[in-house]
Amino acid sequence: MIQGNELRDALISGANNIARHKTQVDELNIFPVPDGDTGTNMSMTIGAAAKELAKAEEGGADQIAHTAASALLRGARGNSGVILSLLFRGFSKSVKGKAALTGSDLANALGVGVEAAYKAVMKPTEGTILTVVRLAAERARALAQEEQDPVRIWRAVCDAAQEALDNTPNQLPVLKASGVVDAGGQGLGLIFRGMLSVF
Repeated sequence: MIQGNELRDALISGANNIARHKTQVDELNIFPVPDGDTGTNMSMTIGAAAKELAKAEEGGADQIAHTAASALLRGARGNSGVILSLLFRGFSKSVKGKAALTGSDLANALGVGVEAAYKAVMKPTEGTILTVVRLAAERARALAQEEQDPVRIWRAVCDAAQEALDNTPNQLPVLKASGVVDAGGQGLGLIFRGMLSVF
């Protein structure tokens, strides 16, 4: 089970991980516009949550998720930041009333977050952060049918996100032409890996 303090520390770790690599993510940023700020925007967005969580009292996983989601929404910057905030808003709604999270809870919460993010985008484009997180959530939900260990499930999330990220140039010709993967997907993978290191 993932307790509230572990979820809090994991989210702070995810924020720290993308903060360390934000320039590298900015350099990948060519879609939908090559403005070179995806890493910075995602880092500022989850950084807002990390600041709130650092001040948060001990609480259940649901309270931590709610605090994080509210701060992400207020701190959202750019398209990637908005998608990130919606992802965690869905995650937070899914874990309402749960003081600790099983592997299934994590998988379901990520799936609900994906649905929220897709609904908010007028014309979802495959080969972006949306594809990366959708395939990660699908892998988690499949594994949760036979496995309850949250660490194994979150590792599967990270592995599936990486595989999906590696495939983004095959889905978006503009990425292939520039020889890069999707910046938002890369940023999300860094956040998820940072979380895994705590779990």
